[in-house]
Amino acid sequence: MKLCMDALAITRLVTFLATFTTILAVSTPIPVEKSQIDAWFSQNVKPLADRKAELDPALVAAEENATIIKVMSDGTGDFKTITEAIASVPADNKKRVMISIGDGIYKEKLKIDRNKPFVTLYGSPKGMPKLTFDGDAAKFGTVYSATLIVEADYFTAANLVIENSSPRPDGVRKGAQALAARFMGTKAAIYNCKFTGFQDTLCDDDGLHFYKDCFIQGTVDFIFGKGTSLYVNTQLDVAGDGGLAVITAHSREQESDGSGYSFVHCSITGTGGKNTFLGRAWMPRSRVVFAYTTMADIIHPEGWNDMKHAGFDKTVMFGEYKCSGPGSVSTGRVSYGKQLSDAEVNPFLSLAYVQSEKWLLPPPNPQV
Repeated sequence: MKLCMDALAITRLVTFLATFTTILAVSTPIPVEKSQIDAWFSQNVKPLADRKAELDPALVAAEENATIIKVMSDGTGDFKTITEAIASVPADNKKRVMISIGDGIYKEKLKIDRNKPFVTLYGSPKGMPKLTFDGDAAKFGTVYSATLIVEADYFTAANLVIENSSPRPDGVRKGAQALAARFMGTKAAIYNCKFTGFQDTLCDDDGLHFYKDCFIQGTVDFIFGKGTSLYVNTQLDVAGDGGLAVITAHSREQESDGSGYSFVHCSITGTGGKNTFLGRAWMPRSRVVFAYTTMADIIHPEGWNDMKHAGFDKTVMFGEYKCSGPGSVSTGRVSYGKQLSDAEVNPFLSLAYVQSEKWLLPPPNPQV
């Protein structure tokens, strides 16, 4: 009996140490030096074979039974359209379905329903396929206008260009908002993707999301929603024309809500003069942090905008930490925009912010 108890105690100790090691790994801060990001990522996001004990059991089962289907616009694949490929995924899907998309332009309005988790869309980095559509708020409603809508959990995308080709809003035409993508499922990983549009390009709507090596272009509120999202080494490009531009509009409402956007080692580029705000107070507790981010000379000196919701000034969380570039100068910043301390920024500088130890895997191999 004593030997059994000792064996059980040892098993529990091993399990505890493995879990503790995992927590330490995902809590390792993103390095100060941008050149070290890839090494840090490889060290902290191990492949499936190394992490079966810690990952969500449903995810492990899905990955171990993965299937690959090919979409080729010339008809040489399993399907000619992405729409057909998504339709082939069964309801209540329980295995990873990797949809390999060939080079080319796919003019389709795409949706992955909530009952189709574990879907991957990927292309080759040498010939990234373009997913495009011209839906806008006038035709579909703002959040339904997206070229790609993902309601499902455990979604992955890699090496894609996702575009809304609707024209730039002119301030006169009603319903001109036009989304490239809307992510409303949780545990989504987006690698090396480009999102292009104008107003409301990316609806980072809800759930845990991780973005790495991406490009996001827009004009007003071009990253918006209530996601709990970590953006690493991502370019935010403002297609400014001299008018008001706003990068983020986060919609956190309750203090108990852990959501927020964290941008680490990102870059802000673009045009339009010093008329770009880092974020606006869409909701009373909007939360956005920029750390180690280079900012071009297009940022309004005030940095942040409460959109005349003066009551939100005491409840929003708008922070900057060790940013650089002419747009990062803190002189003139509004009082409710903070230059964060090491302790204040720390929760936003690790993979633990998106609970990655349970679900985040390296990007898929586009050569499979």
